[in-house]
This record gives sequence, C-alpha cells and structure tokens, in this order.
Amino acid sequence: MKHFSLPKDGGLIEKGLPKDILHGRERIYTEIGETPFSVSQVICDRILEMVADFRKENPGKLFRLGLSSGTSPEPLLKDLREAYAAGKISFKDIAVYSTDEYYPVSRNAQQSRNYKLHHDLLDEVDILPENIHIADGLVEEDKVSDYCARAEEGLRNLDLLVMGIGEHGQIGFNEAGSLNTSKTRLVLLPYKSRRRQAHNFNGDMAATPSKAITMGVATMLSAKKVILMAWGEDKADMVQQIVECKNTPDYPASFFQKHQDVTLYVDENSSAKLTRVVAPWLIGPCEWTQKFRRKAVIWLCEQVHKPILKLGYQDYLQNGLGELLENFGPYDKVNIEVFNELQHTITGWPGGKPNADDSTRPVPSSPYPKKVVIFSPHPDDDVISMGGTFIRLAHQGHDVHVAYETSGNVAVHDDVVLQHMDAARELGFGDRFDEVKALVASKVSGEPEPRALLELKAAIRRSEAKSACRSFGLNDETNVHFLNLPFYESGGIKKLPRSQADVDIIKNLLQKIQPQMVFMAGDLADPHGTHRVCTECALEALDQLREEGAAWISDCHVWMYRGAWMEWELSRVDMAVPLSPDEVIEKRHAIYRHLSQKDIVPFPGDDSREFWQRAEDRTQNTANNYNLLGMAEYQAMEVFLKLW
Repeated sequence: MKHFSLPKDGGLIEKGLPKDILHGRERIYTEIGETPFSVSQVICDRILEMVADFRKENPGKLFRLGLSSGTSPEPLLKDLREAYAAGKISFKDIAVYSTDEYYPVSRNAQQSRNYKLHHDLLDEVDILPENIHIADGLVEEDKVSDYCARAEEGLRNLDLLVMGIGEHGQIGFNEAGSLNTSKTRLVLLPYKSRRRQAHNFNGDMAATPSKAITMGVATMLSAKKVILMAWGEDKADMVQQIVECKNTPDYPASFFQKHQDVTLYVDENSSAKLTRVVAPWLIGPCEWTQKFRRKAVIWLCEQVHKPILKLGYQDYLQNGLGELLENFGPYDKVNIEVFNELQHTITGWPGGKPNADDSTRPVPSSPYPKKVVIFSPHPDDDVISMGGTFIRLAHQGHDVHVAYETSGNVAVHDDVVLQHMDAARELGFGDRFDEVKALVASKVSGEPEPRALLELKAAIRRSEAKSACRSFGLNDETNVHFLNLPFYESGGIKKLPRSQADVDIIKNLLQKIQPQMVFMAGDLADPHGTHRVCTECALEALDQLREEGAAWISDCHVWMYRGAWMEWELSRVDMAVPLSPDEVIEKRHAIYRHLSQKDIVPFPGDDSREFWQRAEDRTQNTANNYNLLGMAEYQAMEVFLKLW
C-alpha cells in the first residue's frame, strides 16, 4: 500500500550544496525524508551496512544493538523483519538491548516493552534467546537499585543505539529534568507522561504504571553510534529545539549534541520548524516557485511585523531575501503579486459561485450544484475541522455527502453508554441497564473491549453524527454514510494494518456518488494515526479508480483540511473560507451534538480545551493572520490545500 506525503513546491536547492553549509545551523546532524516509512527504510539500510562492516572488522564478536519500542520505531522494526525474511541480515551474532520497560509489568503483558519488541521483531528473526536483554518489569522493588546497577554495566558502550524521541524531547523514560549524568535507574513517571502512555492501556490511567526502568542519559551517550528518530508535525517544535538550540535538561534528547557520532532522522512534518525548511533562503540558493515566493513574503511579514504591501526594499535585503528580488523584483512588484495571490484564495463560495467569472477564484463556477464528499476519519472531524465550509456547501445547494470512515467507538466513555441506557429505560423503551452495566464491568484493563459494548458505543457516535448533519439540512438517510473501515475495529487503541478491504469500501462509495469535490483530512502527526490511515485509504481508492478508467475522476478535485490542533501554513493555502459570526455559532452547535466527546473525552491529550474551543481558536487565529498580512478582517476562516 502507498504512503502519502504532501506535495512539494519550491525550496532549497540541495544538489551541489556543501554538507557543512546544509547542516551549518544544526547542533545534531539531521537528515530529512518524505515519510516515516521512506526514512525508516534508509535507517534499515544503514543498520545493515553497519552490521556487515562490524562483522568484517570483528569476526566472531556480537554486534550490540540498543533499540526502543515506542511508536516511532515501528516502521523500522517492520523493515528489519522484512530484511531478515529476504536473507539480508542474520541476528545470530547480534545482541539486542531494550532502552526501557514499564514498572511493574509482566513481560507477557501486551503493553510491555518486552512483549512489543518480541512481537514487532525478535519473534520473527533468528536471534538467540541469551542475546536478548530487556529489563525485568517485575524485579522486587527493594532489589531494583542493585538490578539497575548490574544492568548498567552491560548497557554501556553499545555498538549502535537506535531510539525514537518523544514530543517533549524525552528519550526512553528520561523525562524533562533528567541530567546528562544519569544512569540506568527506576524513575517515577510524571502525570503528563502517564497520560501520554495511557493510550497503550486503552486510556485507563489506573492501569498505567507509575514507574519505569530506563537507560540513563549517560548510558545512552556512551553508545559508539546513535540513530535518533522523530515523526509527525506534533514533534516539530521539539525537533527545532534539540537541533538548533542549546542543550538543556528540559529536552533530554538535546544532550546528544555532545555525541561524536549521532544522526537524527526526521520526516517532512517533524522537520517543519527547522531553519532550512522555514527559511531556506538563509541557507543557500532556492527554487522560487510562485507558492515558495508567497512563503518567503509571509515569513518576512512575520519577521518585520508589517503587512505585505508595507514591506520595503531594505526589509528584503536585511532578511536574506536578496535572491528573491534579483529574480522577481522589484520589491513592490513582488508585494503586489503575493498580495493578489493570497487575496484570491478567499471565497465565500467553496463550491464555486454560479454564473460568475471564476478566473481568479479557487473553485470553478460550473458545474453547479456540485456533488461533494466530505471524508471524516472520526464521526466529528467534519464539523470540528470544516464545519463552517460544510454549512456553506449545504446552504448553497450542493449535493453534500459525509463519509464517516471509522466508528470512533473506543472514544466513548463507559459512563456515556450507561447514561444512554438509563435514558432508554426512563423513556420506556426497555430496561437493559443492568445488562450493560455488567458488560462494562467485564472489561479487562489493557485488553480490547467486549464487541457488544463497542457496538453500543458506535451506535451512540452514529446518532450524534446524524444529528449534526441534520442541523445543516442534510438527509441523514441518503447523504450520511458510515463506512466502518475494518482497520479500526481492533477493539483497542492499537489498530489493524490497512488493507484492500478498507480501500474497496471507499471505492464503492466514490463510484456510487462520483463527486466533483472531495474533502479529506490532512493531519499527519502520527504515522500510524487514524487520520493518516484514513487519508491514505481514500487516496489509494482514488488512484485505483483512475487506473481502472473511472471517467469522472478527471473532473474531481481533492481538498485537504486539518483538525482542531494545527492549521495549514498560509503559504500553502489554496482556499480560505470566511465564516460569519452566525456561522461560527452554527458550527459550534453542530459540535455540541457530539455529546459523548464533550467534557469527558477518554483521550484528550495535553490540550484541556473542548473541541469547539479548539476549533474556534484555530479559525479565529487564521482570520487574524490574514488580517495581519493586510487582508480584510473576518470573524473566522477555514483553509484548505488543493491536492489536485
């Protein structure tokens, strides 16, 4: 199955650029690739080379490999399994050392690092049992200190250490505040860390261990070679901090700035805040496409705190943009071109304005009305992420269909189910409260939920989604579709691999509707997250239909939205839809229909705001950013990237 990456448009010309210039601002040598999957293959190939070289230079000796087992290494462990299956590597003379383990936890518990490393790699290769070194999560607590001291001796001076980095710069379970002198030890996990780890335990904080055994920072720094990994846009701030700022205990991974042989591998999304991505003209020569010129001008406005049409000649020169003026100047011409281009992204007619000149509009005026499909990964992403545009499309007469790709069942709290059952009892529709209460009580912490309970939760989310769609005037029997993609139905947080079965469900819907516009999620924070998987399934479906000769595909355009947390950079925006104050309220009320996600969301993350608050803050901030650049002042704006 294919993996999706955002389209490129201009940027730094790296070919022929000396490495010391390309990496000149980096305190940790950093390699950027397209996706976690493509980068993981590069890392895998590098590990194969290291092992082969070691064997030539040290015949008969064990290659000592340190591995972490969070979500970041998953693509790499898959590549290593496949390399072994293809005969490219043997693990008979490799010793594997895990960086950390929960405490207390059984090695057979599915959430343990022991279980995960065995499941993802060790059980599939020819490694000898005596060469597997994973911390014992059940060692007696009064013996842990001695146990860690003995383990420390074996963990030092690894030949290679490969680790993912957490979104706050944690390595292993070395959280913020860890010192570069720390050794292998038992640590208390702070509340924020436990809340992050709770997703491994079906969101059950009570079942999430409060302690862990971890290699120390000094232990990790003793490794001869180090490979670090970080994927997704939610790690972009952290990556910029550890790569370009001074080392600090606040970001333990930053201590690797002092290591003599370390490489950090990142994907396009996690590298988004690095200077060579944010302002590549400060590094070297660039390819100045139209959108890339817009990126530079918007960046310049932020640097000098001026709107576009007030930028002057010296502003460009003093901020490293002389090359832009040499190729496309004078400066006032550049200002006007970028101002007009950005202004033309704004439209109150997201489906196209009928009988209007569409030469400078983002969406053609015909056909009108259009058939539109909004893909929503969860049953509320549509209204949270593009509820105002949804309102416009529906009210302006387009044939709007919503396709909810997953059931969203695991995101419903047990108390919500019981409340619904109690309401049914009070209304006289049947008394099954005690039966469902017993079903809830039968749950095993950390294990998939009972299927019957998941079906009830899915039904609750369907009813909420239909209610929100009805509030916009949609027919919930003909225009609301629940796809229930199989990859999601694992019963737990860890999902199944996407497959052709998922793609076929989407293909069937698209063939039935044959839309002119398709909206889908563009959030790519987690390489295995629901949004990414759903988007890749939908894009795969469109690709296959094109290859199969579906004629309507040539007239179909794909638009990508983002969620309540992050927004498209204005340099990438192809369409901006302004919302009136009344539309903001109407959108808020649609989000309110999703009562199971209000106040007691099982997996809230670090953001305590409710979804409607996140959505409103995001869209109002986008409108303000347009205003600061010299555009008209709007209440709120939703923005979209046109994929094709």
